[in-house]
This record gives sequence, structure tokens and C-alpha cells, in this order.
Amino acid sequence: MKLLRLGPAGHERPAVVLDEGRHLELDGLVDDFDEAFFGSGGIDRLRALLDAPDPDRIRETDPAERIGAPIGRPHQIICVGLNYSDHARETGQAVPAEPILFTKSPNTLVGPGDAVRMPRGATKLDWEVELGIVVATRAHELDTDEQAAAAIAGYVVVNDVSERAFQLERGGQWLKGKSAPTFTPAGPWLVTPDEVGDPRALAMRLDVNGIRRQNGSTATMIFDPVFLVRYISQFLALEPGDLITTGTPPGVGMGMTPPLYLAVGDVMELSIDRLGSQRQVVVAGDGVSGRADR
Repeated sequence: MKLLRLGPAGHERPAVVLDEGRHLELDGLVDDFDEAFFGSGGIDRLRALLDAPDPDRIRETDPAERIGAPIGRPHQIICVGLNYSDHARETGQAVPAEPILFTKSPNTLVGPGDAVRMPRGATKLDWEVELGIVVATRAHELDTDEQAAAAIAGYVVVNDVSERAFQLERGGQWLKGKSAPTFTPAGPWLVTPDEVGDPRALAMRLDVNGIRRQNGSTATMIFDPVFLVRYISQFLALEPGDLITTGTPPGVGMGMTPPLYLAVGDVMELSIDRLGSQRQVVVAGDGVSGRADR
């Protein structure tokens, strides 16, 4: 099952993809794909609706209509750093013995085709295609992998946009370089685990201005999604609808020789097998004009 949200920012309508070009509108049945929906077993209710979909709710999908992030604003966005062995090597850092965790502000979440805004003072804006996990149920101190797997509502494409100077040169935690508005494009869909198959065998790719920069696979993840959900739950309570981003394969701008960073007008296109694709244009934010330092 693929969950979809359509419409202007702040006024998205929840829907379910039926097939290419058609979706099932859920207005009046589902308020949003949010904490209340996931926490009350909403996905199971949708499966029952799809057994005999109401023909009056079936719509042709307008390709020109905006697609929002497939979930409403989450309680929290938890991120995993250096979770790909080949990416750790490109940054010159050791493969971590345990997951590195940090957070992004929940208000960074935007749709897969929304613009990414260059923050004021940014000089090292970077890209990261990532597999995102959406949490299905409250998860705290889980004991088994089976419990962790049951706590996964589905998977989503995420671009973990990062400002490296803020992240690495301004002291403190990585939060500084990860939390500007528009820094978490997600979607187009939330895809349930039964349609994804093995989340450790998904090809990932990202192009900048038509040039392939990342070409990896979740097969090189150090810690897989089930392990991550169980591990994170030992330190904090995950809530329904929370988003976990699981790290990126090699090919980020910071890892190039010399480093290459995004500029206003640049276009990022990214995708993960079975989860869909995204496209973002970098635009000037407050106090930014022209091209950033490269």
C-alpha cells in the first residue's frame, strides 16, 4: 500500500495510490496520516477499505497537483549518521560500533517536489539520499526484533539536506546544519513493508543538474531498519508517525575532491527502488542571493 498526501502546503488531503494514475480519496474517513492515524491502527483500517474501494472516491491523479510529504508533521525526526560503510570511508571516519544519533527539527519536513531554501549565510549546502522509516506504534525499550518490525509503518524516500559549515564548523551538535526549513523533503509515498520487500536490498541514486552523484544501495547499511528501531527505543520513546532517517551512501558533495556544494538554481533528483522519486530546486532564502561558494 502506498499512502499519499495531495494539495497545497498545510492543506494536504490523505489518499491511497490504487495504480499508476489513480488514487482513492480519504476525505471524511481519515483526517491525516499523523500520530493519531498510525497510533489507532489506521493502516489496518485502510486495508479493509481497499478490499472493496468506494468507486465514488476513486480519482484520476493530476500530475500537476502538488504532492506533500506522505505524513503530517511528526513528533520527532531521528537521524542516523555514518550508517553506510562506504560513506564512512569517503568521509575518512571510522565505521561506528553503535549507531550515531542526532535530530532534525520536525518543521523541516516538506514535499518531494518542494523547493529547498538556501539558509542565510550558507556556504556548503549538501545532499543526502536516505531511506526513511515511519513509526507505526509507540515504541519504547523494545525487547525483540519482532516487536521492532511490527513498529514500522512503512518506508519513504528522504533527502537529508545538510549545511556542512553549520554542521561541522560551528561547534556543538549536528542539529545546526540539519534543521533549516525545507531540509527534509520526503515522499512521494509512504510504502508499507509488504510492498517494499527487503529494505536492505534497495538501490538508491541522486543526481545534481543531471549528473549522477550518489549511486548506492541499502545493502551497505551497517545497522538495518529493524535493528535501528529496536536500538533507538532503548534511549527514547518513539511515537506513532515519527520519522527515522537511516543514513546515506557515498557521493555527497562533502566527500568529493575538491568538495562540491549546491548553489541557487541547482536541481536535485533522487529515488529509491520501489519508493518513488523526488525533484527539488535550490532557491534563495532570506539574505541569500546569487550562487553559494563552491
